[in-house]
Amino acid sequence: MSSNEVARILVVGGGYVGMYTALGLQRKLKQELRQGTAEIIVVDPEPYMTYQPFLPEAAAGSISPRHVVVPLRRVLPQCQVVIGEVTAIDHSERKAVITTLAAEETGEGAIQVAYDELILAPGSISRTLPVPGLADVGIGFKTVEEAIGLRNHVLAQLDIASSTRDPDVRDAALTFVFVGGGYAGVEALAELEDMARYAVRYYHNIKPEDMKWILVEATDRILPEVGPDMGRYAVRELRARNIDVRLETRLDSCEKRIAVLSDGSRFPTRTLVWTAGVKPHPILAATKLPLNSRGRLKCTAALQVDGVEHAWSAGDAASVPDLAADPPATPDEPRATCAPNAQHAVRQAKVLAENVAATVRGGPIENYEHKYAGSVASLGLHKGVAHVYGRKLKGYPAWFMHRAYHLSRVPTFNRKARILAEWTLAGLFKREIVSLGSLENPRAEFELAAGTGRHNETS
Repeated sequence: MSSNEVARILVVGGGYVGMYTALGLQRKLKQELRQGTAEIIVVDPEPYMTYQPFLPEAAAGSISPRHVVVPLRRVLPQCQVVIGEVTAIDHSERKAVITTLAAEETGEGAIQVAYDELILAPGSISRTLPVPGLADVGIGFKTVEEAIGLRNHVLAQLDIASSTRDPDVRDAALTFVFVGGGYAGVEALAELEDMARYAVRYYHNIKPEDMKWILVEATDRILPEVGPDMGRYAVRELRARNIDVRLETRLDSCEKRIAVLSDGSRFPTRTLVWTAGVKPHPILAATKLPLNSRGRLKCTAALQVDGVEHAWSAGDAASVPDLAADPPATPDEPRATCAPNAQHAVRQAKVLAENVAATVRGGPIENYEHKYAGSVASLGLHKGVAHVYGRKLKGYPAWFMHRAYHLSRVPTFNRKARILAEWTLAGLFKREIVSLGSLENPRAEFELAAGTGRHNETS
């Protein structure tokens, strides 16, 4: 405990691990929080946690965007939620520097927060490569804002293609390139292609076969988490829908809205979605805590930062030994680590909360061990692949399992009920295909009316 006899726990990040850990601590330390002998501070740039596995369905309009996010203040009433960004951590002094929205507005500078226990769960950010033109035209797919922006963008391209007489503009508007064959890329492409194919029935001059959907993957398979057999099935399923899946291919350039691939292909396009992996949050490198070669924190099986007291981590930020995996063949080989996915993150957060609470109370801590259950992935409405506990599923059963699993993992009963209600209503009524592109510039109409001359033009 600190000198004032209050155990202050600083949680950096409000994503999977940050929110679930704070939620667990809120329950475990209920008495201490009530008595004022413990304090939990959660710092995140956004006031909500995003359930990322549902971003593709939010982009396709199957789920309302507000149901994909969980308000931190609502689920963490016993915690102090600070909307800001941790810019520096001095663990030797147990102090963190936080830049808040108020600091930016007033110019008062960052605030400094002292802590006793540090939980680092800042998550990850998109991993980009120095591809010419990528920074200018690329679209990410990690946040709910990006998902909704991409939905509006795709529908706007259909409007452009429908209203132009220029064949080059039309062809570029109807060409959609996705780079990255992991969960994010495959599910986003599959869901949006499903939505766009449904939407074109309302356009008198666009047919589904007019659209080009291209998936670019640098390795020899997609969805490696579901295994090689289900990965090959996913490729066959996508190609059967006239989706051009290009394996062992890279994006070399996307300058002037032309996607140039390593196999020599060139595709004029107005839509390039980049989902080619993630990397650890930059704050980890600024902590001076031990990192592995991939920039993740070296952690013990108990989720403590290796060799550092009172510092903890899990999820994307942490390299945690996988005790359920087979031991290395030789003593020189390193032990396998847990994959940075939601399945491990949620379970690690539970153990992390128990261990930090035990440390505050002076009790023993335990190791994290979970045998990987498998993976599920959606390939659009009523289509999917799954490899769970050694069993392989495809088509409707896999899609149903995907929805059922992720529904069970969405935080709070409120969100579960709302999402289930939306799915039920979606089965009774037609899909909504409205684009609300003006949300990205809501003041454009007023500025035009006020005489500024600014128009909401499609870029």
